Amino acid sequence: MKGQPKGLIAAALANMGERFGFYIMMAILTLFISAKFGLDEATAGYIYSGFYASIYLLALVGGIIADKTKNYKATIMWGLIVMSIGYFLIAIPTPTPVPSLWLYLTLTCLGLLVIAFGNGLFKGNLQALVGQMYDNSEFSAKRESGFQIFYMFINIGGFFAPFVAIGVRNWWLKVNNFDYNAKLPALCHEYLAKGEDMVGEGLANLNSYASAAHLDGTPVSDLGAFCNTYLDVFNRGFHYAFIAAIVMMLVSLVIYMANRKRFPDPSKKSASGAKASAEEVKMSAQEIRQRIYALFAVFGVVIFFWVSFHQNGYSLTYFARDYVNLDVININLGFTTIKGAEIFQSVNPFFVVFLTPIIMWFFGWLRKRNVEVSTPMKIAIGMGIAAAAYVFLMLFSLALPTKAALAGMRADEVQSILVTPWVMVGLYFILTVAELFISPLGLAFVSKVAPPHMQGLMQGFWLAATAVGNALLFVGGWLYLHTPMWATWAVFVAACGLSMLVMLSMVRWLERVTK
Repeated sequence: MKGQPKGLIAAALANMGERFGFYIMMAILTLFISAKFGLDEATAGYIYSGFYASIYLLALVGGIIADKTKNYKATIMWGLIVMSIGYFLIAIPTPTPVPSLWLYLTLTCLGLLVIAFGNGLFKGNLQALVGQMYDNSEFSAKRESGFQIFYMFINIGGFFAPFVAIGVRNWWLKVNNFDYNAKLPALCHEYLAKGEDMVGEGLANLNSYASAAHLDGTPVSDLGAFCNTYLDVFNRGFHYAFIAAIVMMLVSLVIYMANRKRFPDPSKKSASGAKASAEEVKMSAQEIRQRIYALFAVFGVVIFFWVSFHQNGYSLTYFARDYVNLDVININLGFTTIKGAEIFQSVNPFFVVFLTPIIMWFFGWLRKRNVEVSTPMKIAIGMGIAAAAYVFLMLFSLALPTKAALAGMRADEVQSILVTPWVMVGLYFILTVAELFISPLGLAFVSKVAPPHMQGLMQGFWLAATAVGNALLFVGGWLYLHTPMWATWAVFVAACGLSMLVMLSMVRWLERVTK
């Protein structure tokens, strides 16, 4: 990339490998938890929210460790190693249905916690390292575009990851003579718990789906045996998909270690900066305080973006499973088929890669005409675009039944109300535009505004703000189960819209403080 520091691409590739592995897991995590343990959407949401929040909260811990030890490079390396261990814990193929819910759920949660800690050591510190590349006056004007490139590489990995996750899971189903059906795991768990006393049309739908599940047309004579076998095969495929995540962690580690010498060393900058920074010390207490206030103001606003955006791996995935016609998406590769609600997790990364150059060109075009849109204003615009995304989905959800009503409908009735997959594509297109106005530019904002001796810490606080938003993700699941579909999305319209107004009210102050 012309005009960018030499280490940028190497750092981006290392991050791309790590994100590839991470998004393999995130594409399937909520559906895996539900299918593995028979948990409803709300309960799975508590685990998902806790995990996603801990990822970003522990980034604060990782920033502190790196700042205290002054060994950013080693901290990043250990982050990759620790994450690999976490993926190994959840990749172990355990039986389904589980003999002991709490034992196996605890093992899974332990694996997720280890992944979160490794991510905390890796994510914020690599971002701080990239930010330091732009402290040199030669590259300082390229900071925002550099972070956009860095962000684009992340999403190249994120685009391919769901296909790998789906492909591995569906390959294992095919090896065992089964076809993929997103609705079967929940029905199987319900049958094993209630038997013939299943409510509504559940039993009839289970019989219908089970009859179609055998690729060779084998009739189902024993529903109990079918449910046990299908659940075990379905979830073992998920376990094998997590192995692919381990492989990508190791690839990322190799890339990082091979290019380690090309990266700047924040500890050396700190050491030399202690003398050279009479200017920095002059900037002193008041300016440092004002910068920190500005950063925390932005942190507070973006919380509401993340609680809305990260519904993509939670309530939006359940929505795709339950309300989107998935039958029209069926890519037959011979050894496996690419179909399932998880496929929509590829749409957002695709649009990130596609749209990033366009948005970079647009801002560059404005700059050449002496129209400079400040980062705080871009973030405010992004919040408005996120609100528009949920308005779009809300309109398509007005006529949809509640989740509770859906459970009492026949299979043919459910089929008749399903929406086209293009609704999800349109939603993710708009959300991606919002993301590109907020996430990479937010990283650049933190890198630019944070006091030099607090880079790792402030990047950690940016991720901690994301953690707070992610801790609230469970709200989406509760709304999904208990309110009309349109009302669920209306809550996120309100959250993003109000955040936009708050950000707009602070723009002039933020521009003054951070110029």
